[in-house]
Parts: sequence; C-alpha cells; structure tokens
Amino acid sequence: MTPGLAAAILFGGFFLMLALRVPVAFALGLSCAPILMLEPRLSLFILVQETFNAYNSFILLAVPFFLLTANLMNVGGITDRLMTLSRGLVGHFPGGLAQINVVLSFFFAGISGSSTADAASQSKIFIEAQRKEGYDDSFSVAITAVSAVLAVIIPPSILMIVWGGVLSVSIGGLFLAGVVPGILIAGVQMATVHAYAVRRGYPTYPRSTWRQLACAFAVSVPALMTPLIIIGGKLFGWFTATESACIAVLYAGALSLLVYREMKLPGLWDSLVDSGRLAAIALFCVGTASAFGWLLAYYEIPRVLLEGVQGWGMGAIGTGLFIAGVFLITGCFLDAIPAIIIVGAILQPLTVSVGMDPIQFAMIGIVALAFGLVTPPYGLCLMIACSVAGMRMADALKDTMIMLIPMLAVLFLIILWPSLVLFLPRMISPEFLG
Repeated sequence: MTPGLAAAILFGGFFLMLALRVPVAFALGLSCAPILMLEPRLSLFILVQETFNAYNSFILLAVPFFLLTANLMNVGGITDRLMTLSRGLVGHFPGGLAQINVVLSFFFAGISGSSTADAASQSKIFIEAQRKEGYDDSFSVAITAVSAVLAVIIPPSILMIVWGGVLSVSIGGLFLAGVVPGILIAGVQMATVHAYAVRRGYPTYPRSTWRQLACAFAVSVPALMTPLIIIGGKLFGWFTATESACIAVLYAGALSLLVYREMKLPGLWDSLVDSGRLAAIALFCVGTASAFGWLLAYYEIPRVLLEGVQGWGMGAIGTGLFIAGVFLITGCFLDAIPAIIIVGAILQPLTVSVGMDPIQFAMIGIVALAFGLVTPPYGLCLMIACSVAGMRMADALKDTMIMLIPMLAVLFLIILWPSLVLFLPRMISPEFLG
C-alpha cells in the first residue's frame, strides 16, 4: 500500500467517523482497522498492541494524579481560599467578579494542569453568581471558558507532560517555558474584562483593606505552596513529573483533611470516581492516537507530507506561523492529546530542519491547541460552560472570539520572539534546551 493511499484511508476514515459523531478515541482506533485488515504484513492485533504500548509509560501516570489533585481542591476547601485571595487582589477592578474568575483560574492552573477540571469547577462557581450581578450570559460563559485554558499553558500542565513524554522534550524545561506566556495570557484576559466592564457598566467590589488582604493571603499560603512544591521538586531533581503529581495528591489531601478540614468521605469518593472517569477518557485517546501514529510512521506519511512543505523554503518565523496554523485548525476538530501525538510527531522534523528549539515548538503547539478548547465544533471548555449556563454554544461564540484575539497576539509573540519562552529555561537550567 502506498503512503498516499494509506493516508487517504486513515484520515478519510477518521473525519468520516467524526462527521458521524463517533467519539474521537473510537474514531482514531476504528480508522486504523481497514488498513490493518487490508495490508498482508499487518493484523488487527497491532491495534491492541500499540494501544497498550502507549499505556506502558511512567510519565502518563501523572495525568490521573493531577486530575485527582484538582478534584480534591474543590471538595477540600482549597478553591474557596484561593477565591477569597483573588477577591482581595482584584475584586476592586472594573468587572470585579469576572476579574476574580481569571485570577482564580490562574491559581488553579498552577495546581491542577487540567482545563476541563477548571472549566467544570469555575462554571459552577461563577456563571450563576455573575448572572445575579447583572453580567450578560454570553460574557460570563466566554470568560469562564477562555480563562480555563490557562491550565494547559501554566505549569504543571497535563499537555506539557504528554508532549514531553511523547516527543522526548524536557518536562522541566516546558514547565519553565510556560510561566511567561501564562502570565501574559492572564494579563490580556484581565485587560479584556476591564474593557468589557467599563463599556457595559459591570459592578465592582469595594477595595479590600490591607488587613483583609493579609488574612486572605495567610489562609491561602498552604494552597499556594502546591505549585512551588510540584515545579520546584521537578526542577531541582527531587522527583520526576509523575512523582510530583503523586506528591500533589498527598499534599492536597493533607490540606483538605488536616488543615482546612472540609473534605468528607462522600466528597473523597466523588473525587476518586470523577478523576478515574476523566483519566480513562484522556488515556484512551492516548492509546488509540498512538496506534494511529504508529501507522503514520510505518508508511512514512510524515516524510511524504513534509517533502512539499520543506520545498517552500520557510524560515524559523514562517515555520512557526505554519505550525501555529496547523495546530489551530487541528484543535477545532481533535482533542489536544491525540493532536500532540499525531500532528506533533509529523511536524517535529520540519522544526529540526529550520533550527527551532524543541521547547519553542512545544509552546507554539500547546498555546495553539489551547484555542481548540473554546472553538467549535470541539470546544470542550466552552461546551462545559454553556451546559452549566443552559445556553447554546452559538450564543456565546461572539464574545469568545473577541476574547481570543489578545491571546492570538501572545501566540504571535512566542513565534516572533523565541526568548519569551526560552529565557527562563536558559537562565535557570540551560541543560533543558535542545
């Protein structure tokens, strides 16, 4: 079978099943089946073999543990303390409640690494509260969904762990590289809320006193230590990414049970069940995407696809823009994890040919894929927020697109100015750079 025919069967079958509303993980696996049955040298057993080979990864164990950390935060009172601190810091800004939404997502991102967990918890907290204070539903849904994507950009991000494990990039370097883009994106989101609030007259809270702010900070210090433990432990070599996820679970559990004392047995059980369900979905996607990627490599489809692209003679900036465009489009139709495994592996040789650092390539891909979490037809974070608000995605789309424009500017900065993501790894741990 020629690479062209194999590619037509794989991608044609995959997009056909997506159009028939087959779940992504099943669509990836089923699109492999025709080739495995038609090719004499292959068999359907390879689908099972490659799927399970993908699970034989110590790094991917971090995924369920970070999801469990996020759920323990919600039931154990950690999120409530961080919300109090966020209100003290930015509640007096125009659009106070929406500003708190962004800052809380920033704090939450530094602990959980999961945008879907952030979107689910923030939607329950903020959408109805913003509705009562006179915010437009479309704005409330849009800012809740868009701020949730910070969790895949700010370390410890689950996408960074998957990217590092699949494409052999330093996870410690990715954690450092995500800090500045995460801060910039949170900043432009707050600026966008400010512009909306001034134009629409959204309410503002009274400024907290220094004593109130100090009290909120003191109560939140144990929770704020979580990202420092996770990231610091990884950078200083105290433990691996997976071990840091386990430490995060133990620490969140200790805070919930012994410090804040708000977690009960029913809450713990719900957290375990919800984490298991979300981890199963994410890891099933990893398995079937790996089988899909194995077939791409077997027929050398990435080489064939890139031969034409390399002939364009693009430099580092042109390649960066091309990569961003591919991931932006892919993210609209495909979950981020299989997109990393399939598209990231295809594009990696192109970045090597133009001398792009693997960490810059990773950050372009991760930030671009973050857009797919709020853009239809996939748009999982937007879908969650709309579901909680009881409204159609189409009704929130205009405000969502407006909020993505400043984020797009940050993505262009990462492409045009590599030092934006490389200077922290270069300064703290140069060995992380490719």
